[in-house]
Amino acid sequence: MKPLRIGNASGFYGDRFDALREMLTGGPLDVVTGDYLAELTMLILGRDRLKNPSGGYARTFLGQLEECLGLAHERSVKIVTNAGGLNPAGLADAVRELAGRLGIPVRVAHVEGDDRTADFPGTLAAHAYLGGHGIAACLREGADVVVTGRVTDAALVTGPAVAHFGWGPEDHDRLAGAVVAGHVLECGAQATGGNYAFFTGHPPALLRRPGFPLAELHEDGSSVITKHEGSGGIVDTGTVTAQLLYETAGARYAGPDVTARLDAVRLTQEAPDRVRIEGVRGEAPPPTLKVGLNRLGGFRNEVAFVLTGLDIEAKAALVRDQMTDALAKSPPAEVRWDLARTDHSDAPSEETASALLRLVVRDPSQEAVGKALSGAAVELALASYPGFHVVALPGKGSPYGVFESAHVDRETVGHTAVLHDGRRMPVPPAHATRVLDDVPEPALPEAPPPGPTRRAPLGLLAGARSGDKGGNANVGVWVRTDAAWRWLVHTLTADRFRELLPETAGLRVERHVLPNLRALNFVVEGILGEGVAAQHRFDPQAKGLGEWLRARHLDIPEDLL
Repeated sequence: MKPLRIGNASGFYGDRFDALREMLTGGPLDVVTGDYLAELTMLILGRDRLKNPSGGYARTFLGQLEECLGLAHERSVKIVTNAGGLNPAGLADAVRELAGRLGIPVRVAHVEGDDRTADFPGTLAAHAYLGGHGIAACLREGADVVVTGRVTDAALVTGPAVAHFGWGPEDHDRLAGAVVAGHVLECGAQATGGNYAFFTGHPPALLRRPGFPLAELHEDGSSVITKHEGSGGIVDTGTVTAQLLYETAGARYAGPDVTARLDAVRLTQEAPDRVRIEGVRGEAPPPTLKVGLNRLGGFRNEVAFVLTGLDIEAKAALVRDQMTDALAKSPPAEVRWDLARTDHSDAPSEETASALLRLVVRDPSQEAVGKALSGAAVELALASYPGFHVVALPGKGSPYGVFESAHVDRETVGHTAVLHDGRRMPVPPAHATRVLDDVPEPALPEAPPPGPTRRAPLGLLAGARSGDKGGNANVGVWVRTDAAWRWLVHTLTADRFRELLPETAGLRVERHVLPNLRALNFVVEGILGEGVAAQHRFDPQAKGLGEWLRARHLDIPEDLL
């Protein structure tokens, strides 16, 4: 059976608008997918639906379809997307209306059953992560466009694969292979050189506009990750490794269709811009489904004080005391101060001579973070440290969101494929399930012998990619040679990680070892507070956490540098 060519045209709500056209015109495809949903996106769509009950889906997808639906139809390319967000039925209706107006005869189906908001009072949106079997049912029954709500990102690939190859729910190894391919594709250009730690090792022209990735998926579950010939970017074992580590944790990568064993993944550079993924093993999925809970947490506001020149610490102490006194009558529920020492000694410009002192406040009441904060900051204009000014005056305060997760028995979730002709097809839950447990740490290679070392940044040797999952962050770290791996796995322990990143010192840090990828994956619990929408820290999605780690200095063996 010929491989199934699945391309990705969106990694988030707001990704490159022209990507759908580029993927449809750049080369042959059987299916094109679009991933629009993230934890923050569900909150945004929830607030959108409060204003307009008929909304709650990614509207930019309709704009893309207006340009590209005809192209997809001419080329017989199926479109599968989670752009339905909180309202997949509404988006499916809008696609049908668009197709009718354009005179394009396409069959549109959608998947529902993920909405559990009624079961979690006080949430703005509560949605179970569904798998790919509902998508497969829609495609098997002839759909040209399939719209979903909250499915796992990888389900956009497992669904078409199940429909094409006829896999059953017990084909765990094959399903796991599709999950891994889907995880590589889901973030678009991050698999083709975008946000890549070793980007300086490639010609800049290649990375100015990376193409989007595609997978050639085979019946046995193996795949080749590539991109359209002539498109920008690069696909090599490094770019694929980076994306495999992104927003994952240990060896078991659990989902509603299957638990994929990341410790079994083998990568091979088959040819330029072609990386083969094979060896993936799968296990029965867990008996429960994850539910993402989004709620409004209250109101937040912030002000950044600019401290220039000498006596930075004293200036920060003075304005902090003044603001504390000013807010004492009605202090906000949460107050956080952060001093960023961006200043340089004997600096050639005022900006490089300045540090930033950031004050963030949160409270259930908008009044407590609005006028009270702005008034206190403004009143110090002529009565505080020398050179007093702020980056911008604080506003009236804005609402912030909180993300949490829960789990429900998969038997209670009404996963349903709503076909293009209106028929409703229930999707039965997996018969076999397996409770997740930890994988024992694998045997480690022998440590390298002692020898001369040089103090140098970790990033000269190791790549990293980091991201968020709720209030936790993950940092995946990998190296490119066996010699470097022997050093890394014995050197970068969880304790050393905390030493290198002092912000994590008081937090629980788990280390997971993935020898086939020469990689370590660290999970830092609680560093992001209540999730990205709460904007708990300077980098609320932990996107730069891995690069901070790479910039830290260690004693590295000279023969590795």
